[in-house]
Amino acid sequence: GVGIKKVATIHDKKSYGQGLVTEFAKAFAAGGGTVVAAETINPEDDSFAAVISKVKGAGPEAVYYGGEYPQAGPLSQQMKSQGLSVPLMGGDGICSTELVKLAGDAVTDNQVYCAEAGGVEGKQKAGMEAFRAKFKAKFGTEVQVYAPYVYDGVKLMVAAMEKAGSSDPAKYLPTLAATKDYHGVTGDITFDNKGDILNGALTLKTIRGGKLVELAVIR
Repeated sequence: GVGIKKVATIHDKKSYGQGLVTEFAKAFAAGGGTVVAAETINPEDDSFAAVISKVKGAGPEAVYYGGEYPQAGPLSQQMKSQGLSVPLMGGDGICSTELVKLAGDAVTDNQVYCAEAGGVEGKQKAGMEAFRAKFKAKFGTEVQVYAPYVYDGVKLMVAAMEKAGSSDPAKYLPTLAATKDYHGVTGDITFDNKGDILNGALTLKTIRGGKLVELAVIR
C-alpha cells in the first residue's frame, strides 16, 4: 500500500508461500521498506496466537502472508481478536471469497489486499465475464482463482497439438512455445523465450462487502 514502510511477513513453509514472501521482501526492500518481522506457521495449525503476538510486538503497518486462504481466513480473524488491526496482504492464493467465510466479520472493507496473476482490461473483460457466467451455470459456484488460467492452458495445448498434428510432446511443445497473440479468456497470450507470458499482468484486488473488488491491472 502507498505509504506503508514497515511490514511483517508470515509464510506457511511451502514452496509457494515461501517463494512469495522471498520475492515480496526483495521488492519491498528495494522500494525503501523494512520487514520488521519474518515468521512462519504450520499449514495444518488453526491457532496462530504466538506468531501474531510476535508480529504485533514488531509494530508493522501491514502483514504480508505467503500461503492460501484456508489459513489466511483464521489468521485474519485471530489478528483482529488480538488487536493487530492492520491490512493483510498476499498473492493469488488468498484471492478468494472463501477467505471471508473463514474469517467472518474480521474482514472489513479494504482489510485484505491480494495480487492475482493475470488481468483483463477494456474489451477483454467481456470474454472473462462470459466465462464466469458459463462456469457458474455449469458448476453452480463462482470461479475460484485458477479456473480461467487452467482453461486457457488446456485450450493452448489443444491448439498446439492441432497445429503440430500430434499429441507427442516432442512435436507439439515447440509449437506451444511459439504461441503468439492467442486470444484467451485471461487475455492475449504470447510466450517469451523463457516460456513466461510476455507483458504479463497482475490484478490488484481488495475485499469489500464480502466480495473481491478489482483495484487495478498492472504490467
